[in-house]
Amino acid sequence: MSLINPGFATVIWMTLAFGISLYVLAKYAWKPIMASLKEREESIESSLRAADEAKKAMEDLKLDNEKLLREAKDERDALLREARKIKEQIIDEAKEKANAEASNIVENAKDRIEHEKKAAVVEIKNLVATYSIEIAEKILKEELKDKKQQASYAEKLLNEISFN
Repeated sequence: MSLINPGFATVIWMTLAFGISLYVLAKYAWKPIMASLKEREESIESSLRAADEAKKAMEDLKLDNEKLLREAKDERDALLREARKIKEQIIDEAKEKANAEASNIVENAKDRIEHEKKAAVVEIKNLVATYSIEIAEKILKEELKDKKQQASYAEKLLNEISFN
């Protein structure tokens, strides 16, 4: 008996041992092994499906986040534009109000100056009239010391008044 050419009895005994081993494995071990392989296969399959779903959910979340980020940026830009617009309106209103107030102050100052000017002119006229009367009184007292001159001068004035 050599290794290359086995004997007839050895082949029979080996076949018989293989058959018994195969029978025992098929009866007791094959079904549990196949069931556990099938269970593992299903577990791997469900894990792959779950991973694909998670990947898809992550992509959806990423898209949603990008969309929300764009919307937030747009809203921020809109708020900034509105704030600039309001700022410009407030500045314009303040300028208009300041110009109106300045014009009002200038107008009031002009009115006050005109009023004071008129008051000064009236006061000067009154002073001139008072001084004129005093000067005229002094001149007339000097010139009309006697009664005859006073009577002729009074008559002359009466004549002038009646003509006017």
